[in-house]
Amino acid sequence: MDDTKVGTEEYEFVQVQVGVNEKQYNKREVNYDIIEGIKHEKLNNLIIGEIKDQKLKSLIVAGSSRLARFHLRALGVTTIMLVLWAAVFQLITLCDTKGLRTIKYEFFLKVPVERAYKNRGYMTVSSNGGLNQMRSGIADMVTIARFLNVTLIVPELDNTSFWNDRSQFKVIFDVDYFIKSLRDEIRILKELPPEQKKFLEKHKLYSMAPVSWSNMSYYYNTVLPLFEKYKVVHFTRTDTRLANNGIPKELQKLRCKVNYRAMRFAPPIEEMGKKIVRILRQKGSFLALHLRYEMDILAFSGCTKECNEHEVEELTKMRYAYPWWKEKEIDSDKKRKAGLCPLTPNETALVLKAFDIDTNMQIYIAAGDIYGEQRRMAGLKAFYPNLVNKKKLLSTSDLKPFHNHSNRMAALDYLVSVKSDIFVPTYGGNMAKVVEGHRRWLGFMVTISLDRLVLVNLIDRYKNGSMKWDEFSLSVKKAHADRMGSPTKRLQIPGKPKEEDYFYANPQECLQEVVEDLKGD
Repeated sequence: MDDTKVGTEEYEFVQVQVGVNEKQYNKREVNYDIIEGIKHEKLNNLIIGEIKDQKLKSLIVAGSSRLARFHLRALGVTTIMLVLWAAVFQLITLCDTKGLRTIKYEFFLKVPVERAYKNRGYMTVSSNGGLNQMRSGIADMVTIARFLNVTLIVPELDNTSFWNDRSQFKVIFDVDYFIKSLRDEIRILKELPPEQKKFLEKHKLYSMAPVSWSNMSYYYNTVLPLFEKYKVVHFTRTDTRLANNGIPKELQKLRCKVNYRAMRFAPPIEEMGKKIVRILRQKGSFLALHLRYEMDILAFSGCTKECNEHEVEELTKMRYAYPWWKEKEIDSDKKRKAGLCPLTPNETALVLKAFDIDTNMQIYIAAGDIYGEQRRMAGLKAFYPNLVNKKKLLSTSDLKPFHNHSNRMAALDYLVSVKSDIFVPTYGGNMAKVVEGHRRWLGFMVTISLDRLVLVNLIDRYKNGSMKWDEFSLSVKKAHADRMGSPTKRLQIPGKPKEEDYFYANPQECLQEVVEDLKGD
């Protein structure tokens, strides 16, 4: 999935294409093996770069001239050329026999050169939060380690949070690819070298939680001296340890490279995600709905719209049972009117209908168990009968390795959401933000970022009869005209990082090439 991004790649490729006229040859093509058949014209000129026709001709001519001058003295060069032309001949034959208009061969020229630098210490990391909170945090840790010239040890994932998934990094992510794809930026090891382990047997490990939303001067002036003093520094938290703004552009681009490319899921997760997408694609287009009406978010947010007394009591007890959740007494109505609650399934149905989403479209529910699912999903299903989720699309045996592993389940939803025709999150959590940013990075794919503050007011007016349907639908569309995943400037609020746009939802420093390619279409 992430290998398709234009820019710095793990390998450099020569693209050899046969049976394409000059006009077609100069157009970049979407790799449909990667994106599972998504029809999105904006992705043309984005995914795969190739050597232009004239450059390729000059390369061949120059190569031929050099060979002519040396009279083919090197037998090894001759053999390589023969093999290359034999491959091209077979490619032409395949085109003729199979009736294929375009076939691509990719030849590896080199792997990234390992970055050489004087190592200033070792960083160990304990990630915290759910899958996407950890994902973004780890991308920040790589960036910080690169800036400080320290070696990063593969991070530990959170095993103690609410989700209680004991899967470690190598189970969720392709650890070898993670290390290899970043070797030109940073040194990453699976564990501390023996010398450092022996050092820690005699000295206490220095642990700290870096200050949230910090810029690079903090890490250079405050954190780097700690590595020089203690050799090994352990970060106990990774979430939002790096500011959204005011970071050098090359480091912002590295954050994108890590999050959207290097952090590829482990092969079993990738294959199962692709399988879900294939099943969905067989029936046409689909919308991924991140319906965050789950027990944990309702309990911790205090949002109890459409809940009965028993459910309100159950959710309140859950909130009080977790001491790390500071906010206990919550006014649900006040919070909803402020736009701080996830939409209910019934509210979501109205919003999708207001956007004129086809009632026959497949709606993939990218979420865990919906709270009171049987009763609450009835209204949404009445509008959109083609509701599906991973449990409905996959067999019991397919899902067995994922049961009771919330991060693995979330990884499947992430993959499907990234590749969907439309992505709609009903709450602004970490998954909603990271998927939105990933889809921007892939070519500004349609993502409807709901303005809940506006929507709850419109929904209430429609339900109490003060607004007709046509007016309601038009108002919803107008309010979201510039919230569809298109290019936009990231909102900055100096001194209030929690209120400004999150970097990973709109990593604009990484998107200039995307914008330029789209302008060239």
